[in-house]
Amino acid sequence: MRRTFAFLLTLALAAAVGSAQSKSKTLDIYYLDMEGGHSTLYVAPNGESLLMDTGSPGGRDTDRIMAAIQAAGVKQIDHMLLTHYHGDHVGGMQELATRIPIIQYIDHGPSSEPKEQVPGFQKWYEGALAKAKHTVAKPGDKLPFDGITVNVVTSNGEVIKTPLPGGGKPNPACADFKARDESRNDPDNAMSVGVVFTYGKFRTINLGDFTWNAEKNLMCPNNPIGTVDLYLTSHHGIDQSGSPLLVHALAPRVAVMHNSAFKGGAVQTMQTLHTSPGLEDIWQLHWANAAGLEQNSPALFIANMDDNATIANAVLNPPATFGQSPRPPAGAPPQGAAPAARPPAGAAPNAPGPGGRGPGGGRGPGHTGPAFWIKVSAQADGSFTVTNTRNNFSKTYAAKK
Repeated sequence: MRRTFAFLLTLALAAAVGSAQSKSKTLDIYYLDMEGGHSTLYVAPNGESLLMDTGSPGGRDTDRIMAAIQAAGVKQIDHMLLTHYHGDHVGGMQELATRIPIIQYIDHGPSSEPKEQVPGFQKWYEGALAKAKHTVAKPGDKLPFDGITVNVVTSNGEVIKTPLPGGGKPNPACADFKARDESRNDPDNAMSVGVVFTYGKFRTINLGDFTWNAEKNLMCPNNPIGTVDLYLTSHHGIDQSGSPLLVHALAPRVAVMHNSAFKGGAVQTMQTLHTSPGLEDIWQLHWANAAGLEQNSPALFIANMDDNATIANAVLNPPATFGQSPRPPAGAPPQGAAPAARPPAGAAPNAPGPGGRGPGGGRGPGHTGPAFWIKVSAQADGSFTVTNTRNNFSKTYAAKK
């Protein structure tokens, strides 16, 4: 009898430990430095992977994606989600497919632009789709991702009509919305596949390059999404996206900006974030030249610091002060334009990052050295930890009460 009791007690303790371990598993998110392009890796608690976009062509961004894949212990890409077909989002796809198995491709359907940005991509992609599982995402769909609910909210220029749990309330910011001239925008931006990830009580959103005017179609007159804990800035943080009616309605606690030194960090974007109700912190993949000293986050929250010459220019030629009309720094290209040339040779880079992984500065369009990512580990109770891998600074955000 005693042996039976001891055996049952052992089983109960083992079950309790197993249950505790399962509750401690996290949804891990890796926001990767594509120098103003986009790639984000999501790893479910059971190890299943979903990669959104692949950065630019040339091999550099593919190397950076593979570094994160290896760090995450991922052996294959279970779900490859392409938000749209621009070169800074799909450019690394062809090479990535030669380095790691890709099981499923997800996209918005055929490109809306007859002239592709990556020569030969569409023909290659058609061949890849013939050999793999392929899903055309539609608003209202739920994508398979073990233990995580992935709701498609935008795709191919369409938006969800049925609110998600917690959504459906009137959006007061719609009354003040002002449309912008988007005649010069590349059409496929507004076709972006946008998704909301829900893991227990934790919620995060990724809308690709969904545009300012299209945001009104999604968020007005009612907000179909509700609030999120973490918002990845739309369109790299340039001012062609990320309107107050979107950001303030989502009311994120934390924002992550996938910018570069000369792309993203627009004054309009930073002002919208800083005035968003309940926002606690902005984490950036790069120091943003357009944001200047006043609106960039503290260095603790920036994964890749630029060289001294670039930062000095931002200090000496600051953008407009908070609340005034945006004024770009002297010599900086307009938001959304191609990055400016790399600062002159001889500009002193920052000190090496932790673990001997190389300098954290000297970035620019030609940079090929190590790059640091921002990692998020989210618990099902709604708490999450954000880590800057350049300096190993982490901050934990407690679950909402």
